[in-house]
Amino acid sequence: MSVQFGRWNFDRSVIREDYFAKVSTCLAPYDVDDRKDYSREGLRILYLPFLTTKDSAYETQPYVSQSGAVITWDGRLDNRLELLRELGITGLRDKTDVEIVAKAYDQWGNKCLAKLIGDWALSIFLPRSRTLLLAKDFIGTRHLYYTAHSNHVTWSTVLDPLVLFSEKRSSLDREYLAGWLGVYPAPHLTPYCGVCSVPPSSFVLLKEGKTHIERYWNFGPNKKIRYGADSTYQEHFRDLFNESVRRRLGSPHPVLCDLSGGVDSSSVVCVADRLISFGQAHLPRVDTISYYDLHEPHWNELPYISIMEEKRGRAGTHIDIHEQRFVPAEYPKAHFSALPNSGVRLNEAAKQFHAAVRAQGNRVHLSGTGGDEVLGGVPTPLPELANLLVAANISTFFGQLSRWALAKKRPVLGLATEVLQNFLPFGLFGSSVQESRPQWFTKDFLVSCKAAYQGYDQRTHVFGPLPSFQDAMGSLHMLRRQLGCCPLNSEPLLEKRYPFLDRDLLEFLYAIPREQIVRPYERRSLMRRALAEIVPAEILNRRRKGFIARRPVAEFHANYPELQGLSRNMLSEALGIVDAKRFTQSLQNAKNGQEINLIAILRLLALEKWLRHLHERNVVTFPTLSDPSSELLAKTNHRSPRLDVAP
Repeated sequence: MSVQFGRWNFDRSVIREDYFAKVSTCLAPYDVDDRKDYSREGLRILYLPFLTTKDSAYETQPYVSQSGAVITWDGRLDNRLELLRELGITGLRDKTDVEIVAKAYDQWGNKCLAKLIGDWALSIFLPRSRTLLLAKDFIGTRHLYYTAHSNHVTWSTVLDPLVLFSEKRSSLDREYLAGWLGVYPAPHLTPYCGVCSVPPSSFVLLKEGKTHIERYWNFGPNKKIRYGADSTYQEHFRDLFNESVRRRLGSPHPVLCDLSGGVDSSSVVCVADRLISFGQAHLPRVDTISYYDLHEPHWNELPYISIMEEKRGRAGTHIDIHEQRFVPAEYPKAHFSALPNSGVRLNEAAKQFHAAVRAQGNRVHLSGTGGDEVLGGVPTPLPELANLLVAANISTFFGQLSRWALAKKRPVLGLATEVLQNFLPFGLFGSSVQESRPQWFTKDFLVSCKAAYQGYDQRTHVFGPLPSFQDAMGSLHMLRRQLGCCPLNSEPLLEKRYPFLDRDLLEFLYAIPREQIVRPYERRSLMRRALAEIVPAEILNRRRKGFIARRPVAEFHANYPELQGLSRNMLSEALGIVDAKRFTQSLQNAKNGQEINLIAILRLLALEKWLRHLHERNVVTFPTLSDPSSELLAKTNHRSPRLDVAP
């Protein structure tokens, strides 16, 4: 997770030293492993390496290829040997990732991007054609932002310098804010108009006055894998999952793994231990981090964590989060927070986490994110039943419909209606977005950003890819949005890796029959069958973890005066997002015991605190509170060109 920053002046003028000094100071928290500086004819690149793979210590970046391309690579290349064979290079396995990427680009041009498997973000400056290429991996695990002006282009892994050192104050992006308040913003957006994020699985070409965005790779809906026996699917999944974990264990430092007591994190830890014991992964050790709260009846994970630690023969770090607050965090005045979820309160749990990472020397953190979405953690029969319906396999459809209705304890007619509704436009049945939204949002704001607030939901199409594939792409795009709005924290500096979001693994899961992944009465069917001899049965067969928590509601009441204070002179009202009177009334209703949408309230209050932070830093143009008719938010057509956000 190295950091790159670059600026290219089209007129070849020298970049001012005072400007670059400010950028360097801003990025200083990420400067841990001997920074590099490159400059030539109006181009200057700052590279702050964070060494997490064995060969990265031998890299020289920015790297100049044989063709003269200036390359900055932040990533992990998982298919090194395959690329070396395709490039016709033998006997040179000690080549670094950036050297392999450079040779691939020199030989194949933009087509090489589809061949790069791993987690990565890449910038390539081509002096001959005076073109800048920016690209990211298929899922978007790394950040890469850019802003294009009439006379220069700036790009950065970290958003802060693009906002703080812009020649003029930014305007807030309406679509991003709607996405953040609803589910997650689209991955190509940032909160600031004119500052964009490179979309996953895409590249951006920037020339003087021109910006072109193109997707270089996508999952193929026509790829199908069919075997004659369940055991073959299980073996194939096990091999791919082993390989996915192995790819992410490559590090000269101890690797930190989440261990929540759930199926996803436990599976990653068990497979990692197994690979190390068989000599298939070489690293000092795997450490674990576990959170618990004995005061919450639905969040006592210690019994399952203990089962895992007994199997491993060593204990991990346990952190009690009972004292963690749920009310929105404060934004420290000494630090700029570019994203609305980057104001982190350094509570006792966070201090313990930081201390553990420092003591253990971790630089890589494995996460179970994605397991629920791709392996049937929340079992739904709708994609499978929709597949049968569009295939006109009526007898099988009604048979499976009856079995799923019994398993879900649902009326057959109600389940069938839900399947049919997925093919119809939203709002035709059930609530429209205006009716289902929290009552404090203004109608104008929500209607104008309906798609973003709903998470860019799309109805299932009868013609085209199978409904199960359409559903999988919807879940994938949601994961891309989730990763895209996560801040890059510098304390502690950790590279997050996601074993369930491996490209080869996902290609397999999207190509096999849906009924292999989840079945009536068999949540996570494929995963449980494949890992039965690897993960303890108590973990694999446990009931799905509950997330009903009493403390957030209690904390809401305890902190009501503070929360009520945020409803006065709201900047979100000045921006045309919220009707403050209705929001204040909703807070009062909640205090009086009426049912509340706590997540929506906390997201709005977090947004309000962040807007006030931006206002104090004077980096964003705000309308005055006394002039509601002034310009509210910049329109989305003032941004740079972008891909469609639909999956």
